[in-house]
Amino acid sequence: MDGKICMVTGGTSGIGKATSLALARMGATIIVVGRDQKKSKQTVDKMRTVSGNSLVDYLIADLSSQKDIYELAKQFKNQYNHLDILVNNAGAKFVLRKVTVDGYEMTFALNHLAYFLLTNLLLDVLKDSGNARIINVSSGAHRGISGIAFDDLQSQKAYIGKRAYAQSKLANVIFTYELSRRLQGTGITANALAPPGTASNFCKNNGMISWFKHITAHVLAGNLVGPAEALQRQVSIWQHPLTYRVLPGNISSIRKRFLLQMPLMTKKEPGIFGK
Repeated sequence: MDGKICMVTGGTSGIGKATSLALARMGATIIVVGRDQKKSKQTVDKMRTVSGNSLVDYLIADLSSQKDIYELAKQFKNQYNHLDILVNNAGAKFVLRKVTVDGYEMTFALNHLAYFLLTNLLLDVLKDSGNARIINVSSGAHRGISGIAFDDLQSQKAYIGKRAYAQSKLANVIFTYELSRRLQGTGITANALAPPGTASNFCKNNGMISWFKHITAHVLAGNLVGPAEALQRQVSIWQHPLTYRVLPGNISSIRKRFLLQMPLMTKKEPGIFGK
């Protein structure tokens, strides 16, 4: 990974932090995207020490704000002339409905619209890489709904945090399929993955009870792992992204093709999809 430039959103904790550190240890130049200045600096300083790689830096952005996303892309382009790997990882679940500064429902804005906007703003520098990879972190939670509620994307009629999260993750899956189709012939490979239940800070924004319920559910399901183990599903994508021929179909068939690969996820053969 020497000479490769990588951006990881949500890189100050959990899987994003483990991802950034692993790439740093491989010798890549890492841009960690975080919301908090102090936490981002502390995280990056520690990564530099642990990895022995001084080419680790950070950029600050609240990815629920489209203004911040535009500024993030601008700052990156001012400092770097290409991007080899983009990991769209930042996301959250919200028990109560919240609205962003732009007026969008928070879950959909942070978990999906941020992926969509940042990726499109960085497509030119990804193309300049010649062989770039886009990795969208989705979730197996998307099987909890039958489809996208296009008549209520902002969950104004009824809000259930679990459903809003599942919808945002299904949107990640559909976005990746279409992105992959549109990028054929560009040298960019788009992939998505569903990490296992991970022991991290996920759900702590809703309070400790919500976090405990989240952890307990995965413990009882027997699929709770640490961030480092969850990271293994990404490793092969960085070095050998798999490509799949995208077939025409509706949301149900797209979801079925994605889910069929989930049981095949191993350290050697991650359950992902792409072109």
